[in-house]
Amino acid sequence: MHPSRVRPSGFPDTQTNKKGAAMEKGIDYGNGKVNIDLTTGIRFGVISSSDLLQTWTDESEAYYGDPTCPKCGEVANTIDLAMENYEKLPGWEINGIGYVCHDCKYAFNSEEAYGDEPISWTLNVEEYEAEQGDDGNIFVTKSPYYTLAAFCSPCAPGACHLRSPIGIGLKAYCFGHDWFDDNIAPYPIFCVDDNSYVAPGKKKENDNG
Repeated sequence: MHPSRVRPSGFPDTQTNKKGAAMEKGIDYGNGKVNIDLTTGIRFGVISSSDLLQTWTDESEAYYGDPTCPKCGEVANTIDLAMENYEKLPGWEINGIGYVCHDCKYAFNSEEAYGDEPISWTLNVEEYEAEQGDDGNIFVTKSPYYTLAAFCSPCAPGACHLRSPIGIGLKAYCFGHDWFDDNIAPYPIFCVDDNSYVAPGKKKENDNG
Protein backbone atom coordinates (compact mmCIF):
# COMPACT_ATOMS: atom_id res chain seq x y z
CA MET A 1 0.00 0.00 0.00
CA HIS A 2 1.30 3.46 -0.87
CA PRO A 3 2.44 5.40 2.25
CA SER A 4 0.17 8.34 1.49
CA ARG A 5 -2.79 6.00 2.11
CA VAL A 6 -1.59 4.73 5.47
CA ARG A 7 -0.95 6.52 8.72
CA PRO A 8 1.53 4.62 10.90
CA SER A 9 1.92 5.74 14.49
CA GLY A 10 3.60 9.16 14.56
CA PHE A 11 1.46 11.13 12.10
CA PRO A 12 -0.88 13.62 13.75
CA ASP A 13 -4.52 13.77 12.71
CA THR A 14 -5.11 15.96 9.67
CA GLN A 15 -8.10 17.79 8.24
CA THR A 16 -9.89 16.01 5.42
CA ASN A 17 -11.27 18.93 3.39
CA LYS A 18 -9.15 20.27 0.54
CA LYS A 19 -8.76 23.77 1.97
CA GLY A 20 -7.62 22.47 5.34
CA ALA A 21 -5.27 19.96 3.74
CA ALA A 22 -3.62 22.66 1.62
CA MET A 23 -3.11 24.85 4.68
CA GLU A 24 -1.50 22.00 6.61
CA LYS A 25 0.89 21.10 3.81
CA GLY A 26 1.98 24.73 3.47
CA ILE A 27 3.19 26.55 0.37
CA ASP A 28 5.87 25.48 -2.09
CA TYR A 29 7.81 28.74 -2.26
CA GLY A 30 10.36 26.98 -4.47
CA ASN A 31 7.79 26.25 -7.20
CA GLY A 32 9.09 22.69 -7.53
CA LYS A 33 12.54 23.86 -8.65
CA VAL A 34 14.71 24.22 -5.53
CA ASN A 35 15.44 22.08 -2.46
CA ILE A 36 14.18 19.03 -4.30
CA ASP A 37 15.80 15.98 -5.91
CA LEU A 38 14.61 16.46 -9.47
CA THR A 39 15.37 12.82 -10.29
CA THR A 40 13.17 11.29 -7.58
CA GLY A 41 10.86 14.23 -6.83
CA ILE A 42 11.68 13.89 -3.13
CA ARG A 43 12.07 17.14 -1.20
CA PHE A 44 15.06 18.00 0.95
CA GLY A 45 14.24 17.52 4.63
CA VAL A 46 15.25 20.15 7.19
CA ILE A 47 15.92 19.47 10.86
CA SER A 48 17.82 21.27 13.61
CA SER A 49 21.27 19.95 14.50
CA SER A 50 20.16 20.06 18.14
CA ASP A 51 17.81 17.15 17.40
CA LEU A 52 20.76 14.95 16.42
CA LEU A 53 23.38 16.24 18.88
CA GLN A 54 26.44 13.98 19.15
CA THR A 55 25.55 11.81 16.17
CA TRP A 56 25.78 14.73 13.76
CA THR A 57 28.95 16.05 15.42
CA ASP A 58 30.65 12.68 15.05
CA GLU A 59 29.67 12.06 11.43
CA SER A 60 29.83 15.50 9.77
CA GLU A 61 32.91 17.33 8.54
CA ALA A 62 33.75 21.03 8.68
CA TYR A 63 33.77 22.86 5.34
CA TYR A 64 35.79 26.08 5.14
CA GLY A 65 34.98 27.03 1.58
CA ASP A 66 37.40 27.86 -1.21
CA PRO A 67 40.86 29.20 -0.35
CA THR A 68 40.91 32.99 -0.59
CA CYS A 69 43.54 35.70 -0.66
CA PRO A 70 43.80 37.44 2.76
CA LYS A 71 44.55 40.73 1.02
CA CYS A 72 41.77 41.06 -1.56
CA GLY A 73 39.38 38.26 -0.60
CA GLU A 74 39.30 36.72 -4.08
CA VAL A 75 39.62 32.96 -4.66
CA ALA A 76 43.28 31.92 -4.49
CA ASN A 77 45.19 29.52 -6.70
CA THR A 78 47.44 26.68 -5.63
CA ILE A 79 51.15 27.15 -6.22
CA ASP A 80 51.86 26.56 -9.90
CA LEU A 81 55.58 27.35 -10.05
CA ALA A 82 58.57 26.29 -8.00
CA MET A 83 58.87 28.56 -4.97
CA GLU A 84 62.21 29.95 -6.09
CA ASN A 85 60.58 31.18 -9.31
CA TYR A 86 58.08 33.27 -7.38
CA GLU A 87 60.88 34.71 -5.29
CA LYS A 88 62.59 35.89 -8.45
CA LEU A 89 59.52 37.67 -9.81
CA PRO A 90 59.55 41.43 -9.17
CA GLY A 91 57.07 42.78 -6.63
CA TRP A 92 56.05 39.40 -5.14
CA GLU A 93 55.61 38.98 -1.38
CA ILE A 94 56.34 35.46 -0.20
CA ASN A 95 54.75 34.38 3.08
CA GLY A 96 54.20 30.68 2.42
CA ILE A 97 54.16 28.01 -0.28
CA GLY A 98 50.57 26.75 -0.41
CA TYR A 99 48.55 29.34 -2.33
CA VAL A 100 49.04 32.42 -4.48
CA CYS A 101 47.08 35.46 -5.58
CA HIS A 102 48.38 36.76 -8.90
CA ASP A 103 46.53 40.06 -8.59
CA CYS A 104 48.13 40.85 -5.23
CA LYS A 105 51.41 39.10 -6.07
CA TYR A 106 51.24 37.30 -2.76
CA ALA A 107 52.11 33.70 -1.82
CA PHE A 108 50.84 32.30 1.48
CA ASN A 109 50.03 29.18 3.54
CA SER A 110 46.70 27.48 4.22
CA GLU A 111 46.44 29.23 7.60
CA GLU A 112 45.80 32.46 5.72
CA ALA A 113 43.77 30.86 2.93
CA TYR A 114 40.93 29.67 5.16
CA GLY A 115 38.90 31.31 7.91
CA ASP A 116 39.05 30.29 11.56
CA GLU A 117 35.44 29.04 11.58
CA PRO A 118 33.79 26.65 9.09
CA ILE A 119 31.09 28.10 6.86
CA SER A 120 29.14 24.85 7.02
CA TRP A 121 29.22 21.22 8.12
CA THR A 122 28.76 18.51 5.51
CA LEU A 123 27.90 14.82 5.51
CA ASN A 124 28.67 12.33 2.76
CA VAL A 125 28.63 8.87 4.28
CA GLU A 126 27.06 5.62 3.11
CA GLU A 127 23.72 6.60 1.52
CA TYR A 128 23.41 10.01 3.17
CA GLU A 129 24.27 13.52 2.03
CA ALA A 130 23.47 16.56 4.17
CA GLU A 131 24.71 20.04 5.04
CA GLN A 132 24.35 22.33 8.04
CA GLY A 133 24.59 26.11 7.70
CA ASP A 134 25.45 28.68 10.33
CA ASP A 135 21.81 28.81 11.48
CA GLY A 136 22.06 25.26 12.83
CA ASN A 137 19.57 23.74 10.37
CA ILE A 138 20.54 20.58 8.50
CA PHE A 139 19.34 19.99 4.93
CA VAL A 140 19.13 16.27 4.12
CA THR A 141 19.75 16.08 0.36
CA LYS A 142 20.14 12.32 -0.04
CA SER A 143 18.96 9.42 2.09
CA PRO A 144 17.66 5.86 1.83
CA TYR A 145 14.66 7.07 3.83
CA TYR A 146 11.90 9.64 3.59
CA THR A 147 8.98 10.85 5.66
CA LEU A 148 5.87 12.82 4.75
CA ALA A 149 6.05 16.41 5.97
CA ALA A 150 4.81 19.96 5.48
CA PHE A 151 6.68 22.64 3.57
CA CYS A 152 9.14 24.90 5.36
CA SER A 153 8.74 28.67 5.56
CA PRO A 154 10.08 30.90 2.73
CA CYS A 155 13.54 30.83 4.31
CA ALA A 156 13.90 27.25 2.99
CA PRO A 157 11.73 27.36 -0.15
CA GLY A 158 10.60 23.98 -1.43
CA ALA A 159 12.09 22.01 1.46
CA CYS A 160 10.03 20.20 4.12
CA HIS A 161 10.34 20.51 7.88
CA LEU A 162 11.00 17.09 9.37
CA ARG A 163 9.55 18.21 12.68
CA SER A 164 6.21 18.77 10.92
CA PRO A 165 5.24 15.28 9.73
CA ILE A 166 1.73 14.91 8.34
CA GLY A 167 0.13 11.98 6.54
CA ILE A 168 -0.90 14.19 3.61
CA GLY A 169 2.55 15.78 3.37
CA LEU A 170 5.27 15.66 0.75
CA LYS A 171 8.00 13.05 0.54
CA ALA A 172 11.14 14.47 2.18
CA TYR A 173 14.54 12.88 2.74
CA CYS A 174 15.22 12.18 6.41
CA PHE A 175 17.59 10.50 8.83
CA GLY A 176 16.90 6.95 9.99
CA HIS A 177 15.93 5.96 13.51
CA ASP A 178 19.55 5.14 14.43
CA TRP A 179 20.47 8.85 14.28
CA PHE A 180 18.32 9.64 17.31
CA ASP A 181 18.26 8.86 21.01
CA ASP A 182 16.66 5.49 21.80
CA ASN A 183 16.64 4.73 18.04
CA ILE A 184 13.34 6.54 17.54
CA ALA A 185 13.00 9.36 15.00
CA PRO A 186 10.46 12.16 15.65
CA TYR A 187 8.65 11.21 12.43
CA PRO A 188 7.45 8.04 10.62
CA ILE A 189 9.99 6.64 8.16
CA PHE A 190 9.66 4.89 4.78
CA CYS A 191 12.24 3.34 2.46
CA VAL A 192 12.93 5.23 -0.76
CA ASP A 193 13.43 2.08 -2.82
CA ASP A 194 10.14 0.32 -2.06
CA ASN A 195 8.01 2.72 0.06
CA SER A 196 7.94 0.20 2.93
CA TYR A 197 7.35 1.47 6.46
CA VAL A 198 10.34 1.31 8.83
CA ALA A 199 9.33 0.73 12.44
CA PRO A 200 11.27 2.46 15.24
CA GLY A 201 14.51 0.67 16.02
CA LYS A 202 14.65 -0.91 12.56
CA LYS A 203 16.61 -0.29 9.36
CA LYS A 204 16.16 -1.32 5.75
CA GLU A 205 15.95 -5.10 5.40
CA ASN A 206 19.33 -5.26 3.63
CA ASP A 207 21.02 -3.25 6.41
CA ASN A 208 22.54 -4.76 9.51
CA GLY A 209 20.55 -4.23 12.71
